[in-house]
Amino acid sequence: MVATEVPKLASAAEYFFKMGVEGKRFRPTVLLLMSSALNVPIRESIADGVSGGLSNELRSRQQSIAEITEMIHVASLLHDDVLDDADTRRGIGSLNFVMGNKLAVLAGNFLLARACILLASLKNTEVVSLMATAIEHLVTGEKMQMTTTSEQRRSMEYYLQKTYNKTASLVSNSCKAIAVLAGQTSEVSMLAYEYGRNLGLAYQLIDDVLDFTGTSAALGKGSLSDIRHGVVTAPILFAIEEFPQLREVVDRGFKNPADVDIALGYLGKSCGIERTRELAKEHANRAVLAIEALPASDAEDVLSTRRALIDLTHRVLTRTK
Repeated sequence: MVATEVPKLASAAEYFFKMGVEGKRFRPTVLLLMSSALNVPIRESIADGVSGGLSNELRSRQQSIAEITEMIHVASLLHDDVLDDADTRRGIGSLNFVMGNKLAVLAGNFLLARACILLASLKNTEVVSLMATAIEHLVTGEKMQMTTTSEQRRSMEYYLQKTYNKTASLVSNSCKAIAVLAGQTSEVSMLAYEYGRNLGLAYQLIDDVLDFTGTSAALGKGSLSDIRHGVVTAPILFAIEEFPQLREVVDRGFKNPADVDIALGYLGKSCGIERTRELAKEHANRAVLAIEALPASDAEDVLSTRRALIDLTHRVLTRTK
């Protein structure tokens, strides 16, 4: 899907899909598991007459959502790195650093175009709407991060909305798209959405913790990268609640390295890291409840994939990179 006849653009578009730098493929894993977890009869007519061909066709269409989601995700990384002037990603030089901003932007645009072509081929307007909404949210979230007032930078509500837009929306809307393609009811589709939403929020909250506690080698990016870019995340927001004097430091935007050290000092004395982990756990538990509320099934493949989705919530909480 990401191949093209223009050699330099092909090289750029394939940059983060190569072996060794393809990332964790977290989102496609979630979506393929969700496909199997929802593999339950919808209506009598389907229950009586599902053919292997129909089942395989559905699986192929759902796999397309996983492919589309990964292309959208990688495109957003390419564009974010340009906006952030980043020089590393996944332990190697970022595409903008290696090939320049112009080619990185074009590669991101190309991936979005290919994702849209594949999305259109599914011929399902609700699914198109869900995935287009996720793309819109990615842009909105980045804009929210770039242009904030002092009050917004100190707001947990604003932070969680931005986090939903930048991280959780893509997971939640693509999980719902999987359910819609399977012909599930609106109730089941919303359970899939809630799983993705809460898993995505938990994932990002732990990411924010690791930005303070992880090492550059493990994360594949500079530790403390958020705060050094003036981005305020949950651990600092919780620390502000305990130490209101930290507000003045946050309001200055961390342009002075000394302010970063002051903030880290307050964070170390606070329960910011622990409270962020607790909030992540709350969202992980909500994700588990969504899976447990899915329609009952005796099929072992359905049950095993549902257990895997639940296990994934624990992995998200305990990961170190």
